[in-house]
Amino acid sequence: MRFDRSDAVFCHVTSLPGAYGIGDLGEGAREFLSFLGDADVDHWQICPIGPTISAAGESPYQSPSAFAGNPLFVDPEGLVDDGWLDRGDLEPVPEFPTDRVDYDAVREYKLPLLRTAFERFEERASEEDRATVDAFREREPWLPDYALFRALSDARPEDVWTEWPEPLRTRDPEALADAREEHAREVRFREFVQWTFDRQWRDLRSVAAEEGVSIVGDVPIYVALDSADVWASPEAFRLDEGNRPAAVAGVPPNAGDDGQRWGNPLYDWERLAESGYDWWLDRFRRLFELADVARLDHFLGFVKYWAIPADSDDPADGEWRDGPGRDLFETVERELGEAPFIAEDLGFEEPAMDELMAEFGFPGMRVPQYADWCAEGNESQPMHYGEGVVGYTSTHDTDTWGGYFADLPAEQRDCFRYNVGSDPDEPAEWAIIDAVWGSDAILAVTTVQDLLGLGSDARFNEPGTLDGNWEWRVTRDALDDEIADRLWELGGKHVR
Repeated sequence: MRFDRSDAVFCHVTSLPGAYGIGDLGEGAREFLSFLGDADVDHWQICPIGPTISAAGESPYQSPSAFAGNPLFVDPEGLVDDGWLDRGDLEPVPEFPTDRVDYDAVREYKLPLLRTAFERFEERASEEDRATVDAFREREPWLPDYALFRALSDARPEDVWTEWPEPLRTRDPEALADAREEHAREVRFREFVQWTFDRQWRDLRSVAAEEGVSIVGDVPIYVALDSADVWASPEAFRLDEGNRPAAVAGVPPNAGDDGQRWGNPLYDWERLAESGYDWWLDRFRRLFELADVARLDHFLGFVKYWAIPADSDDPADGEWRDGPGRDLFETVERELGEAPFIAEDLGFEEPAMDELMAEFGFPGMRVPQYADWCAEGNESQPMHYGEGVVGYTSTHDTDTWGGYFADLPAEQRDCFRYNVGSDPDEPAEWAIIDAVWGSDAILAVTTVQDLLGLGSDARFNEPGTLDGNWEWRVTRDALDDEIADRLWELGGKHVR
């Protein structure tokens, strides 16, 4: 077991309070960490923190980079402190909504500020500042290709990279050199933004450490097709001679559904094994620069994966293929040490996956919203969680507990109250938090929405939809001392 008994609160960075339209790495994040510190909560769990794009519905799971940070998370106040912006540059601050993110409005406000900060850096930076950027570029080998990819994407906003001219698509060295020269300033801007993000994130991690809080990051197993990852490292993926996907990811049909075609390119695991899984090692190294623990999304894909021919729209045309399994994680342990991973194992029964998790001590996930409360011994009921799991009240992909409970049939509600020993007058959200905290799960997790008892209108994401997701935000005054005290008491009762 790689974890001590502990607790966590999920709140993605976008959901944090703040004055600039979206949660960022500034004062709102520090206040949230102070709240977690007051509550003596051990971990802060987040979604992936890479850039998002409007065409993908702002999903952090469809990012143009598995390595870069989201420019929208850069704190403008920090740029003032650095001397790259003046206080007056921030004015006027638009009247952003405080309870949700308007991504278009945030981009319209923040991106010009980032460009102004870059221009000031170009004009004023000392040799020491420039040397720091050079050192960051040297330390992060993904950065030059990422910056060039974003520059080329901006120059061709109507195209994904698989539609670029062949010399760029297939990374002809002469074409790349010409592109770096043509877009040199834009490349430097993208590198400056990532350097700034990295510095602010590291400062925030230091604040978290002072509060006794570690960060649980998130690793989507697949990356977006239109990403710097696939363009810059085609050898890591199953692509054809023109660097286009030969097969894509998804899941097969089950009883009652037609399966899903996700469309992400698949890994060339055989070639990756020959290279010592260098791309994945680089990804994990970067991850553990930014987080202390990592949730591995769709863990089944490391054991076996559903491969759908790229020219087919029907998930039923796919086939199961073997993933790398223990070989990958043995390599990770050998190169990086004993990595603290949480395995997202929901929805699939696969003995080989269970064996792999047990061998490496990766806890799986349990979510009580999947429980039949009237069935004896149901594994999704918190009283049946074992030590080898992480127990959640809700996740970023489910309804809030309040929304779920409001739609629960009366008989199921009665069985829930009976099973967790809850008084009918006790708020349902605190009944489930108490039950998860009181379970044997090695890690107990709730969401900010569940702490506040919010309903379905506060749901963070509804899988399979594009509109209205990833927008919810918490206000500054919502997370008060009373909630922190109640969490502190629960931790003392069940965890510490």
